[in-house]
Amino acid sequence: MPKTWFITGASSGLGLEMTQQLLTQGHTVVATVRRAEALTRLKQAFGERLDVVPLDLVKPESISSAVEGAFERHDRIDVIVSNAGYGLFGAAEELTNGEIDRQIATNLTGSIHLIRAALPLLRKQGGGRIVQVSSEGGQIAYPGFSLYHATKWGIEGFVESVAQEVAPFGIDFIIAEPGPTGTNFGANLVRAKPMDAYDETPAGAVRGAITEGSFEIRGDAGRTVAAIISAAESETPPLRLALGSTAYTSISKALSARLSALEAQREVANSADRQDL
Repeated sequence: MPKTWFITGASSGLGLEMTQQLLTQGHTVVATVRRAEALTRLKQAFGERLDVVPLDLVKPESISSAVEGAFERHDRIDVIVSNAGYGLFGAAEELTNGEIDRQIATNLTGSIHLIRAALPLLRKQGGGRIVQVSSEGGQIAYPGFSLYHATKWGIEGFVESVAQEVAPFGIDFIIAEPGPTGTNFGANLVRAKPMDAYDETPAGAVRGAITEGSFEIRGDAGRTVAAIISAAESETPPLRLALGSTAYTSISKALSARLSALEAQREVANSADRQDL
């Protein structure tokens, strides 16, 4: 049955791919973009089933009006997809205050404001589903991506808490965690001005790999989006959805290492309990 989806960051990458797939399948899409003309061709092709809404997540005051307007124009919004975001690369010491603030405002705070704006409307209509596009970088960390990871780990913690709060209202979440995927993520990567001190460090090695294009990208954008749509249309989707063999392998290794480290601390952890209980 056709549904209505609300997708942020719909002009490129996974957001654009998802918009195209959903429209082709007969769904209606409310697509938010920073420049309305970015979806002109799709609008011409699909007409009223594509509702294009200008939105910049770094301007919180515009988020509520965009979400509320979408719910007013459509009988129901079935799925909210919080997808907009970008990558910031640089060792923590290399980043400027402005670069830090914009990364957090877009990837973390913007997603939080979007979800908060949608919750009362989803609750009023009797439920719905929110897909938060995160990354394998919400479970693991690479040197040089500290602020990007801060936003992804942050939004995953926010979603995991909120999911428990709103489950009684029929609202649930999916956290999508793609690994390296064939999109324009790398082309849109913001790079801090490098410091010579980091040339011969892990951060410098990652910088070199990015510059040389030597990262292996196994993820397919079309297949990744199809898996997200399938999960969002399933009756009981998982809270976290790893996408791509790289994501599966890297997340599995990270979780196993953390669990092993935790088990080694059992005795000292227990020793910190009160002794008078």
